[in-house]
Amino acid sequence: MKITAIESLQWEAYPRLLFVRVDTDEGITGLGETVEKVEGSRGALHGTLAPLLLGQDPRDIEGLWRFCFDNIMYHGYSGAELRALSAVEIALWDIVGKRYGIPLYQLLGGRSRDEVPIYNTCIGFGDIQDYAAWRRDDGAHAGDLARSLLADGITAMKIWPFDPFSEKSHGQYISPADIETGLTPIRAIRDAVGKAMEIGIECHFRWNRASAERIARALEPYDILFIEDPLPAVNQDEIRQLAQRTSIPVIGSELLMTRWQVRDWLAKGVSQVLMTDPLWTGGVGETRKMAAMAEAFGIPLVLHNLSGPVCQSVCLHIGCHIPNLFFVESSRALYRSYFGLLTDYAPLPVKGHFRPLEGPGLGLSLRPEALTRPDLTLQRSEGSGNAVGRRAMGDHWEREVIR
Repeated sequence: MKITAIESLQWEAYPRLLFVRVDTDEGITGLGETVEKVEGSRGALHGTLAPLLLGQDPRDIEGLWRFCFDNIMYHGYSGAELRALSAVEIALWDIVGKRYGIPLYQLLGGRSRDEVPIYNTCIGFGDIQDYAAWRRDDGAHAGDLARSLLADGITAMKIWPFDPFSEKSHGQYISPADIETGLTPIRAIRDAVGKAMEIGIECHFRWNRASAERIARALEPYDILFIEDPLPAVNQDEIRQLAQRTSIPVIGSELLMTRWQVRDWLAKGVSQVLMTDPLWTGGVGETRKMAAMAEAFGIPLVLHNLSGPVCQSVCLHIGCHIPNLFFVESSRALYRSYFGLLTDYAPLPVKGHFRPLEGPGLGLSLRPEALTRPDLTLQRSEGSGNAVGRRAMGDHWEREVIR
């Protein structure tokens, strides 16, 4: 079995998404995805990775990942190249699942749970404007959004009411008056639905510890589910001190790429919960390794998922497999808008949970009409590739074994 072509697909209506398709000589095509900074990822996919992967056996996922990683690490790996590699690696798992007729979670070793708990990140897209709903009048009507989410089977939500106040001081100071304003949507949610709705607070790495501690103290009476990324992930000692001084669990960080960056975070005990995104950190295999490392430290994992249908499927497969899952992130503004337009997957939660797809591989397919849309940009790399076999340790293959 050989890889014969690698394609990237982007639709103008969904500019954050880059889909990847990997074709094989057996007629099986795998589907992958990455998100954000799409132009860089597309360039890395076709310019760097495709020449390494064309002609290779797609079933050798671990070996191909390491071969590509050894080449990209020479120039700094946690950027466009790693996002592109993540998308390809996911497509390879999809191929293997289709080849042997079993879903991804079974390839990984089966289930630890039947259902995957989710929280809703309250962004807006298209007709579903959850962000505007909780931001209106400084959050005074956020309770209405909480009722709407509960009616849709969603029992946990994430908002970021303190972000606007970080801009004036560059995250160095937040006033008591701003704290009070930031608490408005949280009070509105509790007044409307009580504790029927879990509330997570996103901070988008905007604060120093002094300000984050003030925010955390103000939040403690409201039984908050978590505080996510209060400080930049490079400030590990400061984040650890914050986590030790608040009763609210701290989550970090989607900015940590691969097991090597997660290693020191876990060893230091920086946060009570780990977070990663399979589309950014290397794909399915790397995410599972990070989950296993976290499990050894007694740390649960959140799967970051604000992307497309491929990422959601991947997160649900991984989430039902690993024993130490905390939550999978999701957003109804995304899965209720374009998931079903691009693919045959249009999920809805039940009592705060999703189930993984049962079809082979990822369990979803692109709709044929998505491939004929006028806003589609498609780029294809094909042929036998440049690498003869696989060589480790950087770009020696380029100098020594090009055909």
